[in-house]
Amino acid sequence: MSRFWAAGESSSESDSDDSDDSSSSDDDSFTGVKDRGGDKQWVMSDESDSEDEVRVVISAKDRFFDALKKKIQVIRNKMKISDFITIQSEFEALAKIISKSSKIITQYGGIPRFYIRMLCDLEDFILSKIKNKAEFKKYSASNGRALNRMKLTLRKHNKAYEKVMTEYRSNPVESEVEESSSDSSSDDSDDDSDSDSDSDSDSDSSESAPKTKKKAAAKVSDSDSDSDSDSDSDSESGSDKDSDDSENWDSNSESSSSSESESEDSPYGALKGRARWLKSTKVVETKVKEDKDVRIKKRQEEKEAKKTKSVSRRTILPDDESLTPSVLNRKCKELLMTRGRKGADPKELVRGLESLAKLARERFGNDARVEIPLLMNTVTSMFDLQRSMDDYMEMFQWKSCHSYLTRIVDVLESEGGRYTLGVLAAEDLANDLLMERSSKSGKKMKGAAGGNAVEGAVSAVSTDVELINPETGETETEDERAERIRLDKLSKLTEEEKNIIPVVGSFSMFVQRLDDEYTKSLQRTSPHSAEYVLRLRDEGRLVKLLKDAQSYYTRVGNTDEASELSLVELEHLYYRHDTIATAVDRAGDFFGLYGENSMLHPSCISSSAVVVETPDYNLVHPGSVRGKPTAIPTPPTDFSARVTDLSAYIYQHGSDRSKTRAMLCHIFHHALHDRFLEARDLLLMSHLQDVILNAGDTSTMILFNRMMVTLGLAAFRNGLIWDAHQCLSDVCSGRVRELLAQGVSSGRFSEKTPEQEKAEKRRQVPYHQHINLDLLEASHLIS
Repeated sequence: MSRFWAAGESSSESDSDDSDDSSSSDDDSFTGVKDRGGDKQWVMSDESDSEDEVRVVISAKDRFFDALKKKIQVIRNKMKISDFITIQSEFEALAKIISKSSKIITQYGGIPRFYIRMLCDLEDFILSKIKNKAEFKKYSASNGRALNRMKLTLRKHNKAYEKVMTEYRSNPVESEVEESSSDSSSDDSDDDSDSDSDSDSDSDSSESAPKTKKKAAAKVSDSDSDSDSDSDSDSESGSDKDSDDSENWDSNSESSSSSESESEDSPYGALKGRARWLKSTKVVETKVKEDKDVRIKKRQEEKEAKKTKSVSRRTILPDDESLTPSVLNRKCKELLMTRGRKGADPKELVRGLESLAKLARERFGNDARVEIPLLMNTVTSMFDLQRSMDDYMEMFQWKSCHSYLTRIVDVLESEGGRYTLGVLAAEDLANDLLMERSSKSGKKMKGAAGGNAVEGAVSAVSTDVELINPETGETETEDERAERIRLDKLSKLTEEEKNIIPVVGSFSMFVQRLDDEYTKSLQRTSPHSAEYVLRLRDEGRLVKLLKDAQSYYTRVGNTDEASELSLVELEHLYYRHDTIATAVDRAGDFFGLYGENSMLHPSCISSSAVVVETPDYNLVHPGSVRGKPTAIPTPPTDFSARVTDLSAYIYQHGSDRSKTRAMLCHIFHHALHDRFLEARDLLLMSHLQDVILNAGDTSTMILFNRMMVTLGLAAFRNGLIWDAHQCLSDVCSGRVRELLAQGVSSGRFSEKTPEQEKAEKRRQVPYHQHINLDLLEASHLIS
C-alpha cells in the first residue's frame, strides 16, 4: 500500500503515529511520487508545489530603491580600496537609473536622502584623493585617469543637486540605507523568533523534516497529519503570526512616521507609508500676460540699456578740434589690447575699428599712413570672427571686408602708385601694446623698459611731473606729446620712406583668405536657392580685386605674391566659356549701377520706355522718358587672351605647384572651347600625366581629373571617338563623383574617419563649376 494512503489511514487511528505519518506525507509532497497512485497523487503534488512557491509582488518604488541601494553599496565598498575605475562605471549606471526613474522620483516626493548623502560623501572623497598628491602618484595610469574623470563627472552631475546637497550638509542625518539594514536585521530576528516558537510547538515534525524546508510547507504537513494536532498547531502558529504582524506594523508605522517627519523637514525626502497613497496637490503657476505696450516699452528699455553699456565700454573719442592721428592710433591700440581676452566680444572690436577707420577717412582722407593701418587691423579682426575651418563669413561681412580691401588698393594705386605697403615687425607691435597696457595699469617704469625708450621714459614721469613742450615751453598733454613725437619722426624720414606704410599682416594673404571665404560660402549654400545666385554676383567683384592686387604687386616687383594672386584669378576664369563670361560681367555691371532688376519701376522696363526729348507727362510716365536702364558700354574682354597672359606669367614666376595648376587650367580652357589639338599638345609637352601621381596635392589631382574629362568631351565633340575613349576611360571606370569632387560617397561600409569626411567636403567644387555627369557617361559609353 502507498505511503500516501497509509498516511491518510493513520490520521484516523491514533495521535501517537501522527508525527511519523506527517513526516512521510511531507516527504511525498515535496519529492513527488514516482509510481503508484494515479492522477490523484500528481494533483496533490501540484497543490503542494503551488503552495511551496510563494509569489512576491514588488512595487516599482521598491525596485528602484533596491537598485539604488545596491549600486551605492558597491560604490562605498570600492571607495574603501580606491578603485576609481569601478566607481566611475557604477556611478554612470547609477545616473542612468536616476534618469530612467524620473516619474517615480517626482511621484514619491523627490530624490532619496541616502542618494544625496552618497553624493556628498563621494564628492568629499574625490576631492580629498585629488589633494593628496603623494597618494595620487601611487595610482596606476588608468586609475588616475578615472579619478580625474570622476571629478569632472561629479562637478557636472552635482549642479542639479546643489541646493539639496547644501541643505544636507547643513543638517546631515543617518542614511536610509542604514535604516533599511537595521529594519531588515530586526525583521530577521522576528523571523528567527517565529521559527523558534514553531519548532517548540511542533518539535516532532521539525526534527523529522530537513532544515531547508519552509514554514509554509511545515504548516501544510501539520494540517494534513491530524485534525487535533492541526487545530492546536494552527492556533499556536496563528497567535505567533498575529504577534509578528503587530510587531511589523509597529515598525512600519515608526519608519513611516520618521519618513514623514523627514519629508516635513525637507521637500526632497522620499515618501513612505500612507503618504505615498495620498493625492498631492500641485501648485499651478499662471503666467501673467502683460499688455503689449508694456512689453514693447520693456524691450526698448533693454535695448537702450545695452546701447549705453556698449557706449560706456567703447573708447570715447575727443572733439573734432583735438582729434589727431596719434589719438586714433592710441584708441586703436586700446581696442587691440582687448583682442582675445576672456569675455571680450569680437564683434564689438570690429565695430570699434570700423568706426575709427571711418573717422580716419573723413578727417585724414589724404593721409594714407593713418587710414590704411586702421583698415588692415579691421580686416584682421573680421577674419578672427571665424572660429573654425568650417565657419565662413556671412554675406554682409564679406562685402564689408571686400570694400575695405578695395579701398586699400585704390589708395595704393592713387597718385600714380605713390604708396607701398611695409611690414610692421611683431616685436614692435608687442612692445607698443605692452607699453600701452602698462601705462593703463599705472606701471610706467615697466613700460619704459619694455617699449620705446624715449616714449616710455616720458610716460614714466608723466604722472608726477607736468609735460612741457621743449619748443614752446608750455605744458602739454600725453596726446599732444604723442602727436609732436609722431611729427618729429615723420620729418626725419625721406620721401621714399614716407611712401612706405608699415602695416600688420599681408595684403596678399588677406585677398586669398577672402577668396577662400567666398568658396566656402558657395560650398555650404544650397545651389537651388536664390541666395546662391546672389553670391555668384560677387565673383565679378572678387576677380576685379584680384586683378588690381596682382597689378600692385607687379608694380612693386614682388613676383611671388603676384604669381599667387594670378593663379587665384585664373581659377575663377578657366571654367567659363567666353559667351557666358561676357553675359555674367554685363549682368554684374548692371547690378552694380541699378541694383536688383525687380526693384526697378515697371514703367522704365516696359516696351514703351524710349528716350523722349520733350516729354508730355500727361501721356508718358516720368519713369520711362529716359528709356530702359542699360549698363555703361565697355569694350568686350577677351577671356582667352587673359587666361593665356595669366598662365604665361605664372609659368615664368610661379612655384612648381602654381605652374602645374596653371597648366591644367590652361588646358581645361582650350578644351572647353573645343580647341582639342592645342590642349592635347600642351598636355603632352608638359608630361603632367607622368608626374601627377607624385604631386601629393589632392586638389591638384582633382583638377587633373576635371581637365582629362573636359579634354575627352572636346574630342567627342570633334568626332575623335578613339581619343575621347582614351581620355575618359580612367576617370569614368570608377567613382566619378569622388574623382571630380562633385559629391561625397555615403556607403554603408565606408571606412573614412570623421576628419577625412570633413576634409573631403572642404575639397568639393562649387555647383556652378560641375561637369554634367549624364553627358559624361553617355560620351564614355558611346566611345
